[in-house]
Amino acid sequence: MQFYLVNLGCPKNAVDAEGMAMRLAAAGHRPARSQRAADLLIVNTCGFIAAARSESLETLRRLARGKRARQLLIAAGCLAEREGAALAQRVPGIDAYIGTRHWSQIVPLVDELAQRHGHGPVTLAPGDGGDLVAPMARSAAGATAYIKIADGCDAPCAYCAIPKIKGPQRSKPRHEVLAEARALVAQGVREIILIAQDTTAYGRDLGDAEGLAGLLPAILAQAPELAWLRVLYAYPQHIDRRLIDILASDPRIAHYLDLPLQHAHPEVLRRMRRPHDPERIARLVEELRRAIPDIALRTSFIVGFPGETEAEFQALLDFVGAMRFDRVGVFTYSREKGTPAAEMPGQVAPTVRRARFERAMAYQQGISRQRNAEQVGRTLPVLIEGAQEGLSLGRSYRDAPEIDGLVLVDGVHEVGSFVPVHITRAMEYDLAGERALEPKGRI
Repeated sequence: MQFYLVNLGCPKNAVDAEGMAMRLAAAGHRPARSQRAADLLIVNTCGFIAAARSESLETLRRLARGKRARQLLIAAGCLAEREGAALAQRVPGIDAYIGTRHWSQIVPLVDELAQRHGHGPVTLAPGDGGDLVAPMARSAAGATAYIKIADGCDAPCAYCAIPKIKGPQRSKPRHEVLAEARALVAQGVREIILIAQDTTAYGRDLGDAEGLAGLLPAILAQAPELAWLRVLYAYPQHIDRRLIDILASDPRIAHYLDLPLQHAHPEVLRRMRRPHDPERIARLVEELRRAIPDIALRTSFIVGFPGETEAEFQALLDFVGAMRFDRVGVFTYSREKGTPAAEMPGQVAPTVRRARFERAMAYQQGISRQRNAEQVGRTLPVLIEGAQEGLSLGRSYRDAPEIDGLVLVDGVHEVGSFVPVHITRAMEYDLAGERALEPKGRI
């Protein structure tokens, strides 16, 4: 069969989609260039929040409406895990379902679907094998690649449906992570980004006492040609002095850390069932900046959580102003069925949630502009990702792909190369500069 795969959602979904495509190709199936040319349509859905579910449903409906005779449509991923066969009532035309816990079983599902086509939707039962962090051969698609080191989550956050969708945390054994890293770097990957629901909880379920602090130097030892090793989704409660020392110990570990905090008022954090000591977070930020003076810190916050008062929201803004994070993502609270927060009193009106989102983003925008202005005059290694009309686009160590800013570089430079760039201009989220005469800074 020829397959056409659409991926939606976070980088963890992207890794699963790559895994499904690799397994299908190994079984003799071939990727199609378009929906119409395919025999098999697959949508790797996201079901995390309402907006993501809407996008997933619309994509499934669009493909279902355009199905030609004998084409098959599979709903995969988080929304399929969350709703299963109930999707058939919402999207007529779905032929099979495979949840995020079973993506590694895509080939047996396709085989069964081909045999049973026309006899109703096929679904993979919860007991039918599968592995959130199944080993996979890797195929580089550019200079940057993600490695999913764990999936699932043990945290009790009141607003989050991920534990219901994916179950408890399961870490990928270290030797499998190292094998993926070696394979990717051998294919020319220059930047590896480690992802999980909580990267700093890596290895606890395996009894690995070293955890992420042991994994980082092991990857660098196994893949010495790697230029950047970046860490996302590092929950602050699991960051200790040993991990900070590791982050500071090797210039190949990007001086960048993503710390999902979600709020800064202790009472809101208690209701969220999150660590609720903002002063401890402030000390951690200070410790990180002391150990790694040029570190870029990113975080995310939720506004409009049930019961959030104007005073609690103002405390969040005050914290943002005091911490001066380089990057901040702000999200409006999404009321997710089956989560404790969905039943809490004091649900905040959508108009108030939106207004607080806009205020928080506007406030951070000024801080982001100031933090970017501090880069003017520096020379930063920039990973080139595209070029057009005499201008190249890339990222510095301060920017994770798709969520942070870009560096605009005068001239056309080779995609996938590192170029030393003298920063001459700062904008709210992006930087601009020109190629430096002499390489400076870190890669």
